[in-house]
Amino acid sequence: MNDYLELLIFLAGFLVVSIAANQIAKYFAKVKLPLITGLLITGIIAGPFVLGLIPSDAPEKLFFVNDFALAFIAFAAAAELYLKELRGRMRSITWMSFGQLVLAFSFGSIAILYLSDKIPFMSALSMPVKIAIAMLGGSIFVARSPASAIAVVNELRAKGPFTQTAMGVTVLADFLVIIVFAVVYSIAQALVHDIEFNFTFIIILMFELLLAFAFGYVTGKLLGVVLSIRINLAIKSVIVLFIGFGVYWASHFLGLWSTENLNFEIYVEPLLICIIGSFILTNYSRHRNEFLKILHDVGPGIYVIFFTLTGAAISMDILVKVWKVALILFAVRLIAIILGSLLGGFLAKDPWKYNRIGWMPYVTQAGVGLGLATVVANNFPGWGEEFATVIIAVIVLNQLVGPPLFKWAINMAGESHAKAETPDFDGEKNAVIFGLEGQSFALARQLNDHGWKVIIASRKGIIDQGMLNVDIRPIAAITVDEMKKIGVDTAEAVVTLLSDKENYQICEICYEHFGTKDKVVRLNDRANFDRFHDLGALIVEPTTAIVSLLDHLVRSPQAA
Repeated sequence: MNDYLELLIFLAGFLVVSIAANQIAKYFAKVKLPLITGLLITGIIAGPFVLGLIPSDAPEKLFFVNDFALAFIAFAAAAELYLKELRGRMRSITWMSFGQLVLAFSFGSIAILYLSDKIPFMSALSMPVKIAIAMLGGSIFVARSPASAIAVVNELRAKGPFTQTAMGVTVLADFLVIIVFAVVYSIAQALVHDIEFNFTFIIILMFELLLAFAFGYVTGKLLGVVLSIRINLAIKSVIVLFIGFGVYWASHFLGLWSTENLNFEIYVEPLLICIIGSFILTNYSRHRNEFLKILHDVGPGIYVIFFTLTGAAISMDILVKVWKVALILFAVRLIAIILGSLLGGFLAKDPWKYNRIGWMPYVTQAGVGLGLATVVANNFPGWGEEFATVIIAVIVLNQLVGPPLFKWAINMAGESHAKAETPDFDGEKNAVIFGLEGQSFALARQLNDHGWKVIIASRKGIIDQGMLNVDIRPIAAITVDEMKKIGVDTAEAVVTLLSDKENYQICEICYEHFGTKDKVVRLNDRANFDRFHDLGALIVEPTTAIVSLLDHLVRSPQAA
């Protein structure tokens, strides 16, 4: 009972810190740094090595939080691999992944082996063990961070060929690194324990990979069944989270059961299962849109929790001890990524404007790399902990440097659709109404009576303004320049009374280029509600609004 009470205290304290971290991280966005960088740094500050708000044993006790988050992140990452959308970028994704995999693994392995005499825990080990350690480190160097990439993409609302390629390579690299690590892990076990490479060894390895694919298929089908049930979306979201956690629990259980009953461990990587399951659901079911809706709604909270906990778990004392070796390995990995990106871009025949910045999205590492380092620490006593120390130090550097680089790359590629900064109030209340009709005239007069300066933007031509006493301006097209001409860039409020397609164009320009404080939309089709809501628009549905008003007058006639 005391253990459960202690766990609840840890969880409650961590959630309070996470809420604060979410608010603090917004200040990092003001200096053009990603939110996740703010979350990581806040986690470090709140962790045991600075303020001590999160105790040193909290991350270990809250392991289930990490399992929930990593499974969800794997779902979200694989959902980006929608083959119909990526078909035009598959050549770039394939060659870029090839370049990254080959060079990151080979450069990392060679560098660790070359530095083995300079790394304290490796210097006295035999050559086969050094080779095993080098290969394990090289395989982890291939790992990326889908969570970080998705968080940056969502923050910037990024879309375009460069972003598609970056996300495709990030997810595919994590898919490949799990397979590569599974192979290297088995080889390392053989090298360290002097086990002969034989047919049985290969059979077990292939069996583990087949199990992962089979479990992934079942997970995808199970997700499809849940999404097909007619229940509240919030309940579906909770079930999806628990399915992800269940994958981790089943993987841990299978490892323990096989060790006790078969005298060898069957290791099935839960991240690989979740990635395969999400990929199958996304590409081979009719539930993709609803799945994306769940990922979009739940994602921000998951990222706050995951990156704050990751920051708190970073051992700053370890980083201080091995910072020189970590810096060298960080530099080696960075060089490998740059060369791998140039090689992949050249083979894919991508334009130079993408190739010159093509390495920047792939520096970040987080969940998968940390998870694989932990696997080594737990399964190779004697040097596993020290190995994880060095690798985690490199991952810390990658995680602090990587997200800002990805953000800058998206901006340099011109694919950012983030909200512009809202201009300061100039003392005059301005509003622009799009649409020339009776409702726009009535609204303009009413706002004028309350001290607003109102402009009606018309695409129908100009009628006699003198009789209407309203400022009507023609607008030739819905573009940034045309909207600037009529003063939309300085307006406090914009009201759109056109078609949903035109209304969305206006709201998107106001969001991305002008930072307009208030955007009011008259909605024509309920199916477009979420699109406008994501842009922070205030939405009026005419039918619902009239029914609500009539209901209010019936129940409270004195209000009339």
